Amino acid sequence: MRELPELIDVDDPAWPELRKELDSSRAPVEVLPADGEAGRAALLHLQITARSYLGAFALHCGGLVLDHGWLRVFGSPAAGPGNPRDLPALARVNDFPATFDAGWRAEAGLIIAHDVLGGVFAVNGAAPEQAGRPGAPGEVVYFAPDSLRWEALGAGHGAWLSWILSGALDEFYETLRWPGWRDEVRGLTAGQGLAFFPPLWSAEARRDLAAAARRPVAMAEILGVSRATCAQLDGTDPGFLGAV
Repeated sequence: MRELPELIDVDDPAWPELRKELDSSRAPVEVLPADGEAGRAALLHLQITARSYLGAFALHCGGLVLDHGWLRVFGSPAAGPGNPRDLPALARVNDFPATFDAGWRAEAGLIIAHDVLGGVFAVNGAAPEQAGRPGAPGEVVYFAPDSLRWEALGAGHGAWLSWILSGALDEFYETLRWPGWRDEVRGLTAGQGLAFFPPLWSAEARRDLAAAARRPVAMAEILGVSRATCAQLDGTDPGFLGAV
């Protein structure tokens, strides 16, 4: 086990470069202030250094809210008015122990972001096949609400962060957005998403997404329904999708 000074006091920390990318983002982004104590605790639990984008993000960033609330990326947010959407912390979403436990590991991987549809981005753990996920260890994967399947994205956390800040979300979600979506997501909290009827994975929604009924519901409900539907349709379990 590495102690905090070994994780934080590193040559070439990633935060200055990441901060530049955040400042020059081509996507609309809110950068939330971090809670320093929570960031240090997250780094200790993850046992990664501030030289990596993931370590620097957990240590120095409270989280990101992109595209008017469409995508929420979890960090170590400070409480209070600096976190107007009440974005949960990376530690909460991933059920980190309340106090440091040297034996704890995020075996299945790390949930790093949710989108308003109930889509989930995660970094694979050491054995993704055992968790029922595609891709290599350390690769970012996406649980797609329109297919109820994990998809490998072919990039690690740092490349994924650069990608979402590049404006690529417009293309990624091209078939899952509808006229007026910005107005619908702006008012949601980070604990809410949009439930669709017919559901996103149905043939009806794929034919005409704009005609589907939508309503704000708790994100925990959306994730729970997705997991239960996977079990009902084909007997598979996508696994842990985040605690919100």
